[in-house]
Amino acid sequence: MSITIALDGMGGDHGPAVVVPGALRALERLPDLRLILVGDTRVLGRELAARGAAPGPRLRLHHASQEVAMDELPSVALRTKKDSSMRVAVNLVKEGEADACVSAGNTGALMAIARFVLKTLPGIDRPAICSALPTVRGHTHVLDLGANVDSCAETLFQFALMGVALAAAVEGNERPTVGLLNIGVEEIKGNERVREAARLIASSHLNYIGFVEGDDVYEGVADVVVCDGFVGNVALKTSEGVARMIRHYMEREFRRSPWSRLVGLMARPILRAFGERIDPRRYNGASLLGLQGIVVKSHGSADSVAFARAVEVAVQEVRQAVPRRISRQLESLLAAKEAV
Repeated sequence: MSITIALDGMGGDHGPAVVVPGALRALERLPDLRLILVGDTRVLGRELAARGAAPGPRLRLHHASQEVAMDELPSVALRTKKDSSMRVAVNLVKEGEADACVSAGNTGALMAIARFVLKTLPGIDRPAICSALPTVRGHTHVLDLGANVDSCAETLFQFALMGVALAAAVEGNERPTVGLLNIGVEEIKGNERVREAARLIASSHLNYIGFVEGDDVYEGVADVVVCDGFVGNVALKTSEGVARMIRHYMEREFRRSPWSRLVGLMARPILRAFGERIDPRRYNGASLLGLQGIVVKSHGSADSVAFARAVEVAVQEVRQAVPRRISRQLESLLAAKEAV
């Protein structure tokens, strides 16, 4: 069965210059994939031609006359950009022409548009941004990464349900562990919202392991780590900064002297393997969970390799019917409450 993904062709820091080669790369890797490139068809057509490609059975163009700027207010984009490449791509999911949407555009605008067009699943108050992060044991799914900067205990509990549904779908683990990000592992630590969320999660059917601290995230102690969007976004951006700093100092040290350059040449295979393991492009593609449809956010500064990875994330979620799995989690919770 083929899968069709709508791409916001004009979104991101680099727009079509990244989206088009990323789309071609994804088509090459996934033979059952079909793509709809949404945006200014003249611009998109030129980008395709420059790479020796053209629209065809697996890749078609869909015109949109507007773009959402990266610094545009979400409310303005929602109100005035009804024919933007972002809005039209999400509409294609709503209309059933596409199974999912991928955009590297303005995160706030994408969340606002997706929530308005697709609506949230019954029982979900707010969608959340979730992404996989590398750990010493593989990777972990962290949410929320910036959609909700101020979340109540019930919302954090809903994040846990959605994260578990996603992890179970893409990892094949029906009992993923859940940790709640906090400033300590003791029960008395954290603010009242976090402690109340812990009580809600602990009393549910979820495989809850308790509070986890920031350094536990990369130890891989939990398959799913839950936090509000303010904390999650700060943690994510800090981690990206630390990775860049490590790379910077390693490169500088290996250039310090002829001897260090020689050592660097000898260590190149190890350094390459290390770089690939922590390469953020491998983990590009954040899921907007809790919607009645699949929307994946690519990093705005992603290159074509990273953008293709975001498309692969969307394909995986379509294959595993992630929104349906989240709905089943909510139905199971409701049935358990009624049985008490």
